[in-house]
Amino acid sequence: MNETLSRIVDSGVVAVLRGVPADQLIGIAEALREGGVTAVEITADTPGVADLIEDVSGSFDDDEVVIGTGTVLDSETARTTLMAGAEFVVSPSLHEDVIETCNRYGAVSAPGVMTPTEAVRGYEAGADFVKVFPAKTVGPAHIGAMKGPLGQIPMMPTGGVGPDNAADFVEAGAFAVGAGGALVDYDAAERGEYEEITEAAREFTRIVEEARADG
Repeated sequence: MNETLSRIVDSGVVAVLRGVPADQLIGIAEALREGGVTAVEITADTPGVADLIEDVSGSFDDDEVVIGTGTVLDSETARTTLMAGAEFVVSPSLHEDVIETCNRYGAVSAPGVMTPTEAVRGYEAGADFVKVFPAKTVGPAHIGAMKGPLGQIPMMPTGGVGPDNAADFVEAGAFAVGAGGALVDYDAAERGEYEEITEAAREFTRIVEEARADG
């Protein structure tokens, strides 16, 4: 297994940071790491995303945090963020040029899919895993139904995943889950109360670990 993908598996949870203020980024990433969430995705629509990725990449050792980019819609954005230090690239939809660029530079790629046809197209194009998005509109049963015939394709649900349903998604076959607002409280970060984010991360990772053990 690719080392970056292995580290995402180890984390079990990918923290999705959208519009994160630059002065809070490192504090949030450290709080997540302390809670066991070591995979961090900064969305490409965040102002100054390349600089933010470079900041995180330079602030942690390689084995502490694996940093990626989300909401990537084109190969140019993929390359820009990879050059800044991103190790994986996630999209909300399927873009084969993004997958091709990631493969060219040896980075992990994950297109957004909703159907078996999209999942197979992405995997055949060279994706390392697929992001089932938006997960909240279909639920854990959809993951289970797709994993039946497509057990070889790693799937990560994102969009509406929280502590109340993360276990259901893992038990349905998800290898990891992506979480944003349910995991990262930006108001707490603004108050400097990063321990709240650490506690949320700890709870998320506990839920995923227990669901994996039960599975």
